[in-house]
Amino acid sequence: MEGPLCLALGVFDGVHVGHRAVIGRAVRAADDCGGKAAVVTFEPHPIRVLAPERAPRRLLASVEHKQAIVAEMGVELLVVIAFTRGFAVVGADEFVEQLVAAAAGLRLMAVGEDWRFGRGRAGDTGLLRRAGEKHGFEVVAVPPVMMDGERVSSTRIRQAIRDGNMDGAARLLGRRYAVAGRVIEGRKLGRTIGFPTVNLAVADEQMPPDGVWSVRVRVDGAEFAGVANLGRQPTVDGNERKLEAHLLDFTGDLYGRWIEVEFGRFLREEKKFASIGELAAQIAADVEAARRPGGR
Repeated sequence: MEGPLCLALGVFDGVHVGHRAVIGRAVRAADDCGGKAAVVTFEPHPIRVLAPERAPRRLLASVEHKQAIVAEMGVELLVVIAFTRGFAVVGADEFVEQLVAAAAGLRLMAVGEDWRFGRGRAGDTGLLRRAGEKHGFEVVAVPPVMMDGERVSSTRIRQAIRDGNMDGAARLLGRRYAVAGRVIEGRKLGRTIGFPTVNLAVADEQMPPDGVWSVRVRVDGAEFAGVANLGRQPTVDGNERKLEAHLLDFTGDLYGRWIEVEFGRFLREEKKFASIGELAAQIAADVEAARRPGGR
């Protein structure tokens, strides 16, 4: 990495408003010095390696999705460090020295004020500031963002999504919650009844409750309203939880494309219909509900 370079360091699961405060500090500093903003993060989530019994089952953004989110914030480079048991025993001082050696022209390093790193979590902002004095870069420790008297956290956001409280999740994230992945082939039933769908292969991102949702689907910079079914498709005896979406006013083939599905309003619970005809009629009603003002 060549500078001037301004780094934001952290796990940044979901890139919520607290994470955005840290990343935004690096982006602003890069703008001020005519340099580049970069995010340094870790995969998998460190807690999955250090304490898997306490690790969340679902995360809020895959690495590929995280890259898209931070790019919209003005980040030019996402550096993903493989977090292994071997990496976990690297001392804090050694990690910082390696990072500085790799980041030519480092001007600023932004972290959460309570961020800890290195073997035994021995590294802190004090260690970073000493390194900054030695190597000539500024360290910015960003305090946590509070909402409703509590710290914004990925844990709070996951719970809001599990509860179907997508407006609450959006406040904490600073954006509507979305999942992203590649479009894969499905049963192709939708196209036979006039409602072709895209089936999304997501990683292990947190999902809201099963049911039918209004959505916004983004692909290659374009955005389409849609209706998505999350669940096991009981009318056709599905046994695997899937996310499939029908895009309103769209024609084309999206197989293999990377798309983002943003959850809007919960429309109804998933149910088993007596016939494919009844299913088609209900999908038509769902589409109309999604088109109405506030359908998102």
